[in-house]
Amino acid sequence: MLRTALVGLISTGFLVGAAAPAHAAEEVVPIQRSWNHEGFFGTYDRSAAQRGFQVYREVCAGCHGLRFVAFRNLAALGFTEDEVSAIAAEYQIVDGPNDEGEMFERPGKPADHFPPPFANDEMGRFLNGGALPPDLSLITKARADGTNYIYSLLQGYEEPPPGVEGLEGLYYNAYFPNHWIAMPPPLFDDAVTYADGSSTSIDQMAADLAVFLSWTAEPTLEERKQTGLKVMLFLIILTGLFYATKRKIWADVH
Repeated sequence: MLRTALVGLISTGFLVGAAAPAHAAEEVVPIQRSWNHEGFFGTYDRSAAQRGFQVYREVCAGCHGLRFVAFRNLAALGFTEDEVSAIAAEYQIVDGPNDEGEMFERPGKPADHFPPPFANDEMGRFLNGGALPPDLSLITKARADGTNYIYSLLQGYEEPPPGVEGLEGLYYNAYFPNHWIAMPPPLFDDAVTYADGSSTSIDQMAADLAVFLSWTAEPTLEERKQTGLKVMLFLIILTGLFYATKRKIWADVH
């Protein structure tokens, strides 16, 4: 897996802030894009989410975990029971203790959560220049306009404007606060190969990953919207009944 994974969407920001010149933070507005899961009746684009999961596994998982996501949750994205079991079995899960009081590793099961990429936080910091790569489970909730933020950040790498001197070890990103970020560009064209033949441009992979991470942050979004719709319909009907009852009770009162 590529080591140029999504290092620093949260924690790296503090590192970059310490390294960047002190000045008033510039408000950065991410690219605004329409998403299927937005709006009152919005639902997740499951094809995009599955592709985003592939991008996560092949590009991001080497540095970032999904500790709040269980393998069995992937069934909600359209993966079959056999596919979920096969995906889980590709991971080694630390379990135990056994009868001898020792921890051991075993293949993952659907009920297991995604294991962390590092044995501990200290190892994560040591291998990433002092910055602990954040868990991505709730990343779109950790930023304002999170889905658009992730989508924009992943394709916001560019050369600094004329007259702006670069900072050693940092990269210029048009959509990162203060613009200087420690995370190397994680995506490049054709970084993955989609089984459905979809484009593997940076824009497409960034969009797919943003959808997947939006789902990990709020997997019950569709259920919440359906519940809200039912509540609204119930209140409308109840209001009508109350009004009809009121008219009947007060019909003879002038």
